[in-house]
Amino acid sequence: MPQSLANILVHTVFSTKDRHPFLRDKSLREELHRYLGGILINQDCQPLIIGGVEDHVHLLSTLSRTGTVAEMVKEIKRGSSRSG
Repeated sequence: MPQSLANILVHTVFSTKDRHPFLRDKSLREELHRYLGGILINQDCQPLIIGGVEDHVHLLSTLSRTGTVAEMVKEIKRGSSRSG
């Protein structure tokens, strides 16, 4: 049986709480971007571009063949908002 292929790209944008500029420090922002890339990889999503500014983040990634957008965003938000 032939294999079905799909390449779904997802552009996710989310802001910091109350749009506070928590990500003003460039090294902290870059560390967060790397961390978010790891979360995407763990969800079988390929991060393509991760960026943003002091009060919001942009992610461009593929969507896992078996996952949903809701699951992907839930894991990103959960992982990025953990304290400490």
